[in-house]
Amino acid sequence: METLIHHLECLKLCGEDTDDEKQILQSLNMVLLALDEDMQKSAKLLTDYNVLPSLAKILKASPTCAEKAAQVLAELAKNDDLQEQLVELDVISSLVRILTDFPDNDTLVRVDLLALSNLADLESAKEALSKTTVVGQLVKQLKKAESHERIEIIIEVLQMLAENDALKLQLVDSCVQEILCSILQRLQESSQAEDMCTMKSSSDLIVSLLLGDESMQKLFDSGRGIVYQNIPSWLTSQHTLLQMTGALAIANFARNDSNCVRMVQLGVVHQLLDLLELHVENGDVAVQHAALSALRNLAIPVMNKVQMLAEGVADRIQMLLRSEMPPVQFKLLGTLRMLTDGQADTARILGQDSKLLNRLVQWCEAKDHTGVRGEANRLLASLLRHSKSQDVVKAVQQAEGMKHLVSMTTSEHAIMQNEALIALAIASAINLAIVEETFKESELVSILQKILEDEAMGPEVKYNSLGLLCSIVDSDDLRKEMTVVNIKETLEKLCGHINNNVAKQANTVLQILANCSQNSGHFFA
Repeated sequence: METLIHHLECLKLCGEDTDDEKQILQSLNMVLLALDEDMQKSAKLLTDYNVLPSLAKILKASPTCAEKAAQVLAELAKNDDLQEQLVELDVISSLVRILTDFPDNDTLVRVDLLALSNLADLESAKEALSKTTVVGQLVKQLKKAESHERIEIIIEVLQMLAENDALKLQLVDSCVQEILCSILQRLQESSQAEDMCTMKSSSDLIVSLLLGDESMQKLFDSGRGIVYQNIPSWLTSQHTLLQMTGALAIANFARNDSNCVRMVQLGVVHQLLDLLELHVENGDVAVQHAALSALRNLAIPVMNKVQMLAEGVADRIQMLLRSEMPPVQFKLLGTLRMLTDGQADTARILGQDSKLLNRLVQWCEAKDHTGVRGEANRLLASLLRHSKSQDVVKAVQQAEGMKHLVSMTTSEHAIMQNEALIALAIASAINLAIVEETFKESELVSILQKILEDEAMGPEVKYNSLGLLCSIVDSDDLRKEMTVVNIKETLEKLCGHINNNVAKQANTVLQILANCSQNSGHFFA
């Protein structure tokens, strides 16, 4: 340890005068050996003897010693406690300068990259790097890199930089995407482990660049960007990795309506459906999940719904109904619900499809997968709400779906409660006779009373519950149940509710019930 201390003292002196390069190299070698033997103890000595500033000066002033100094810094940068100090000492600019001044010195560049990779995960380092030319230098290095090791470490550093919005934009402006697409194209016929690793890191970096709104928009460039241009070949690749990259790229490009409309015009929907068909039987769950996420995003703009439905998307997508994979089921249901939103014709067609309805009812009973169960219920409700069709009411009733919608009114999520209440009100208004028995068996009236009496329940849920009561009062049996539970008292209390809409609706239901009682010759107690 005394020997190490001696060399630390030498480095402090050499930091002031870097002419004695032989002594500097000898001391740096000793430090490297010490760090290798005991990182924590040696690193503490370096800080105790205030050697870090000297290392930064040597790195900056002595090209001959820069490699060893960078090695020491790379090792020290593995120590979480020292990373911030190194950034504060501005070693970042010195490391970037090495890439700029010695781009062809492979050994020095390799050590430099190691140091950067150990520091670049820090937010302060990213901030410092965003003010340098590091992105341009790294992209140049990536373009000429040949070995797997060099490519991997450069992409690793770039991946960390891509977490910063400013650096993400710099990466796109430096056209790193062109090099990444070139790497993927070059390796896509390979199945070697090293090549697959490089493809994975390249794909991950592309997806990272797409996560920023501004960088994503630059990459899309109205469908002219190189990433978008490569999507068809990725979707049809033999590698599920590239298929996933293509689907994720579309899903990310589809984060705004104008991009969605443009992509549907360019025919991307059927490319996704072709991919899904490849994975129907024992396919890759992650690829199906990504492709369905992309389709769902594409279906959000109204004009896209119309075009996608006209092109038979709803029919083709139903091939996935036989999937036993909950993540696929969940995304499939969400996509179908998005396609039917506001589309009466589609809701009428799908709402009479017995195969679909039977599968939905089966999924409504999926006890182990609450997400699938919730989405299945929501799609059932959506088919009734948007079709407003007597045939759909009959079909849903025949498939035994109504009881699930009654259960949905007790959901812990207000949005689902409201969707169920509105769907049931529409079904009752269209054909009360056909759903009446199910409502009795499911104790709908008691459920509605509990909702109305629950002080924690939101006004919208109460309002829609009152609307459903209005729709079912024409049923003698259901009206008798209202008498049994003394719903009149509940309604009278609600007439003084703080929410005017709830109060008015409660008063309306009371009047309707009073009229029904008079007309039937019974007094509503």
